[in-house]
Amino acid sequence: MKTRNAKNFMISSSLMVMFILFTLMVKFIEVKPIGPQESSVGLATLNTWAHNLLGVNMTLYNVIDWASILTLPIMLGFAALGLCQLIKKRSLFKVDSSILALGSFYIIVLAFYLFFEYFIINYRPVLINGFLEASYPSSTTMLVMCVMPTAMMQFKRLIKSDKAKKIINTFCGVFTGLMVIGRLVSGVHWVTDILGGALLSTALVMLYFSANKLIDSKKSNE
Repeated sequence: MKTRNAKNFMISSSLMVMFILFTLMVKFIEVKPIGPQESSVGLATLNTWAHNLLGVNMTLYNVIDWASILTLPIMLGFAALGLCQLIKKRSLFKVDSSILALGSFYIIVLAFYLFFEYFIINYRPVLINGFLEASYPSSTTMLVMCVMPTAMMQFKRLIKSDKAKKIINTFCGVFTGLMVIGRLVSGVHWVTDILGGALLSTALVMLYFSANKLIDSKKSNE
């Protein structure tokens, strides 16, 4: 079990290293002023090719933006669950460890979002309301790919009915896939923004998965 836990954390660390290396590539390799207002973007040939191929669909962009709101009640629902446990048990240490880990996970995701809002890698390929907006990594991709898979892990633990569990988690999986594809096809991000968001999300979700497995192994030992 210890070997398996170590392997899980090694995988999550490797994914994070891959994200960091990819980010450095986007920041420093083939940087050219191909964006609006001559904003510079790395891996310019790949990004230009993908943007010209996909074009821009602002209607789809708006649909995806509205659909992403679905992640908020999910996050609030788990926060409410943790709060209810805290009130009932009157001790933070008695709250479900997996829910506490999920709360920490949300904080880490928020920290990464704020970091890249301040340390801007590149801007979007289109102006939003006439302004340049930070684009790397795609925050919507990151939000959906972080919230939905971790929610699926929790639903698997919390929902007793196998049928309900399968239906809900299938919906979450399909929703996640459609949201990421929709964000890419809408053309409001460079393709490297989507890839960066997906890579970072995968690393963070694997970290949460690893933490949960560690928690479960400690409980079984007790």
